[in-house]
Amino acid sequence: MSTSLQTLSDFSFFFLMLILRSYFHLFGLRVIMITTSYTNGHMTESDGRGVEANQEEPQQWHREMAVDCPGDLGARTLPVRRSAQLERIRQHQEDRRRKEEEGKNRQELDLTASIRLKKLSQNPKVGIDNPTFDPIEGPGGPLGLPPNLGAPTLLELEELLMSLKQVQHCLSDGQSQEDVELVLQLVQKTDFQKAFNIHNAVAQHMNRPSPPFPHTDRAQGLAHEVQSMVHNSQHKEGLELNTLLSSPHVQAVLLAHDCVAEQEMQLEPLTPDPCEALTQWGGETVKIVRMEKAMDIPLGATVRNDMDSVVISRIVKGGAAERSGLLHEGDEVLEINGVEIRGKDVNEVFDILAEMHGTLTFILIPSSQNKPPPIKETVVHVKAHFDYDPSDDPYVPCRELGLCFQKGDILHIISQDDPNWWQAYRDGDEDNQPLAGLVPGKSFQQQREAMKQTIEEDKEPEKSGKLWCAKKNKKKRKKLLYNVKQNDDNDSEEILTYEEMALYHQPANRKRPIALIGPPNCGQNDLRQRLLSSQPDRFGGAVPHTTRNRRDVEVSGRDYHFVSRQAFDMDATAGKFIESGEFEKNLYGTSTDSVRQLINMGKICLLCLHTQSLKTLRSSDLKPYIIFIAPPSQERLRALLTKESKNPKPEELRDIIEKAREMEQNFGHLFDAAIVNTDQDKAYQELLRLINKLDTEPQWVPSSWLR
Repeated sequence: MSTSLQTLSDFSFFFLMLILRSYFHLFGLRVIMITTSYTNGHMTESDGRGVEANQEEPQQWHREMAVDCPGDLGARTLPVRRSAQLERIRQHQEDRRRKEEEGKNRQELDLTASIRLKKLSQNPKVGIDNPTFDPIEGPGGPLGLPPNLGAPTLLELEELLMSLKQVQHCLSDGQSQEDVELVLQLVQKTDFQKAFNIHNAVAQHMNRPSPPFPHTDRAQGLAHEVQSMVHNSQHKEGLELNTLLSSPHVQAVLLAHDCVAEQEMQLEPLTPDPCEALTQWGGETVKIVRMEKAMDIPLGATVRNDMDSVVISRIVKGGAAERSGLLHEGDEVLEINGVEIRGKDVNEVFDILAEMHGTLTFILIPSSQNKPPPIKETVVHVKAHFDYDPSDDPYVPCRELGLCFQKGDILHIISQDDPNWWQAYRDGDEDNQPLAGLVPGKSFQQQREAMKQTIEEDKEPEKSGKLWCAKKNKKKRKKLLYNVKQNDDNDSEEILTYEEMALYHQPANRKRPIALIGPPNCGQNDLRQRLLSSQPDRFGGAVPHTTRNRRDVEVSGRDYHFVSRQAFDMDATAGKFIESGEFEKNLYGTSTDSVRQLINMGKICLLCLHTQSLKTLRSSDLKPYIIFIAPPSQERLRALLTKESKNPKPEELRDIIEKAREMEQNFGHLFDAAIVNTDQDKAYQELLRLINKLDTEPQWVPSSWLR
């Protein structure tokens, strides 16, 4: 029945096209018929690098080789060296604004980047140009074409008749009018109208839209993330959303959706033949696997040499191999599309697969390892506390798949099957990163960093002692000493790797405190005072504690909390102070209770702290937002200090910049944002923008804060 309908539809449509094409030809209208052939749903297009590019640079030998690695993986921006960290901070605001603008424009259609349009533009147009024909922009794109170009537009009979009559009235040539009259008589015939209606009915049935393809198979996980973001919300809408998502009926619907979506998103075989079969080959039991290698979905597998054998060593998330589930780690590859693989090195296998497209037939010896059935892993979001460049890592198993990142980047860990090398995506790069990248596992990174520190300590024991003594002597010259633990300045024993993160949107009635960090003379105190003066109803400062006597003009609870030395020592022992110190035999300190009191009033607490106080602040329940105020270049810093009637010496300027470098190196993993204070007005506007952003967008915070 479906074949008969298709034949009838083709016949009626062909009949109409003959009539209308003859009609258009009478009046010189432009008729262009373009036929484009595709391979696997994509235009056949050669790689921009070409074979010559591969021949210019010899491929390096690695323990693993990505047999179908996208070309743009090697073009990722590599992280800067640690000596250039301040330069990265100076460009922080510009990069952030550029990313926001790119995010706004991401939804716009880039016609010049379309492979189809590029290919069509290379073909010469055939036909007669009609100067009276003007392209009309419609809602679906140029010429008003609908988004689904494969479905024919159904034209009603009345519209066809009306269009022919309008054309007839616009023509001045008598012969042309007679030709149109003949077409009108044909269209008005009963047989033609029946064929026309049959064509429309069949076309409408054949092009009935299929059910939408699911966007994700983890709707339940997304619902839990949304609940964690709004669970502290005081808004009516947030409470209603939390109640709705936590109801058992909605949870059951989301569970059913994920089960169906998981089946729908599996890569379907493109041939009716079985995609996997066991048989005998050369006296061995082998597995024959057929799968599709599409242009936009890489194969996503790495191979290694084991004597003469070529063995699949890793299945990469996001590739066709992982989606199909037909290839497994440990499988030995014997043949691919009739080409013998045994005895070849991984570089030769890479070259062979680079020339193959479409359906691939693998002959494999199945792995002898009995692995448990795959478990659906939960995505873990982490913040990187170190820079990583796979091109400088001799231990990365597959350099082509190494994912470079910088300190502070958010990584989405999607697989920890290999404890030494996790598979991850960078936050914001998921659309541009077809395959997951390899990043060092936490334990592996800690082990090799510990080994590196041990080697460095053995090499330079005297130098470390001299530096430590210099730091201690420098602190003695300070007028105000803050309480610090023995290893607060630099946690030499703590190896920084990753910190698990979660999205958090601050409630309207509980604002996050803002902590400004920076070396002396970088303007953080001026920025804080400017915010307090400009918007006193919105911002406030925590009232400090002190043991000195109250002066006549001072009010307890407004200027200071005046307490006894014994009470101050008890609070300090209990860990109630974010930072504290002694000045002229009197103790001063800022307590978490003072900050919390200001937050409960609905204000934003502004703090200017030393870096040694950050860990105490972050370990509290205050959920601070920490902003690093970095100095500009030495010449610009001199000009700014000169405006403040200061005449710093060159060595003082160098000390400020060096202090900022040390702060960023030792405590940069605790910073949420950075501002380079090249201009006081611009720095103030950037600071205000970051604070306002906390009200409108969720931010990444340590997941331990939300437990």
